[in-house]
Amino acid sequence: QLVESGGGLVQPGGSLRLSCAAPGFTSGDYVIGWFRQVPGKERERVSCIRSDGYEAYAESVKDRFTISRDNAKNTVYLQMNSLKPEDTAIYYCAADYAPICWLEPDPYHYWGQGIQVTVSS
Repeated sequence: QLVESGGGLVQPGGSLRLSCAAPGFTSGDYVIGWFRQVPGKERERVSCIRSDGYEAYAESVKDRFTISRDNAKNTVYLQMNSLKPEDTAIYYCAADYAPICWLEPDPYHYWGQGIQVTVSS
């Protein structure tokens, strides 16, 4: 139901914009989160946006990443600037109808397939 796009390879300091097509999650109560995961580590919440407009960011990406939404396109974006090698991961879009920006992945019932982001020179 959720489909991510926009990943790829970028040099350190570069930018990427991830998109999450999320039909059914841009009206009423909802939360959409972006998570990332590297092998051997737990899935980490990067950012989230609630239906009331509240946004949250991990400390490691604050001031570099921006989450936004386009309700007309049923899409949520994650603009990633000043990318660092440690941002390399598989990025997942997640959603739920309970409008709570959970830090943990388990409360989110809907997930995309994930998309690779690699930051390397």
